[in-house]
Amino acid sequence: MDNIIPTEIARTLDGLFSERVRRSPQMVAYRNYDQVAGRWHDHTWAQIDREVARWQVALTKDGLVSGDRVAVMLRNCPEWVTFDQAALGLGLVVVPLYTEDRAENAAYILRDSGARLLLLEDQTQWQIFYKLRAQMDDLFRIVMINSVENGVDKIQDNNVIALRDWLPEKAGEVQHANHNQNDLATIMYTSGTSGRPKGVMLSHHNLLTNANSCLQVVPVWQDDLFLSFLPLSHAFERTVGYYLPLMCGATVAYARSIQQLQEDLASIRPSVLISVPRIYERVYEAIHAKLAKKPTLSRLIFNYAVEVGYSRFEFQQQRGPWKISHLFWPLLDKLVAKEVMSKLGGRLRLAMGGGAALSTEVSRMFIGLGLPILQGYGMTECGPVACTNTIENKSPRA
Repeated sequence: MDNIIPTEIARTLDGLFSERVRRSPQMVAYRNYDQVAGRWHDHTWAQIDREVARWQVALTKDGLVSGDRVAVMLRNCPEWVTFDQAALGLGLVVVPLYTEDRAENAAYILRDSGARLLLLEDQTQWQIFYKLRAQMDDLFRIVMINSVENGVDKIQDNNVIALRDWLPEKAGEVQHANHNQNDLATIMYTSGTSGRPKGVMLSHHNLLTNANSCLQVVPVWQDDLFLSFLPLSHAFERTVGYYLPLMCGATVAYARSIQQLQEDLASIRPSVLISVPRIYERVYEAIHAKLAKKPTLSRLIFNYAVEVGYSRFEFQQQRGPWKISHLFWPLLDKLVAKEVMSKLGGRLRLAMGGGAALSTEVSRMFIGLGLPILQGYGMTECGPVACTNTIENKSPRA
């Protein structure tokens, strides 16, 4: 916890990044899967810093100035971070979009926010947008990360450019605009209860202090490894899965997809996991579906392991008595708990859930097997975490 960067030193989100680069330049910041090489690739903080400088040169050449809105519609990847940090350092306001959102919704957000630049995954995304081009008056630059050879030329739009042609080969130092902690950092759109998406305006201070407050109650360390798969366009993942690890210097690995999540858990072996309840429910359902095919004795042993594990948890939380059955835990841990946890990588020490309620039944199973799931509540307007239980009080009823 000593490596946490205080908000008064960071001051702004780009200031936080700059201080992290200064403190641990050669530490691994991000890990992503290289499809061409067929392996996971590490990026140090110093390497990301150099990339941020390149992005800033490109943004500046496009005439963007402090206060301008720029949008990003990417899956989670290091480029999301470099774009965000480059924009924030120039005083730009970042508008994230969901990659799976309807074109009409995304076009409305681009128009409503006044976004001048849009960063996309590939030309397929832009082709969906193209029919709505007239609705996005302020948008003058569209950058695509992935583009087939000559693919951009086929779109017949002079404002569309491939990332490889947009970025300069080299750049100097990362720039930091003369802004303060109360300046607008992002506009995050949420569906609200009715009508069009609503834009939530959050300052650097809003997001910094929320990440810092989370670290006061949830222990995350520099040697932790996150596996990121919730979209960074959501406030929960952006604050807790991006700015929080940045604040304490932890490494973030980007999952390839939800479909490949089980494989990524096994190969990345994260120590911290952030998820919505549905993922934990899917694991729960898969475990019980597999148990249903096993002999009665196997099911009895599994249920007994969960019961004993949960009883030990209540004793540790000073909510229940010590029981003689606790003496069997080392054997039950070896036979049951460790086998289940190995499917999640075998190193998870902390899991966090938010976005909806997690059922007591599911939470009880994971806690019984030795994995604490901390459940939080919040909303985008809070930046987004409002409250959570802690390791010291992780009851599924909390």
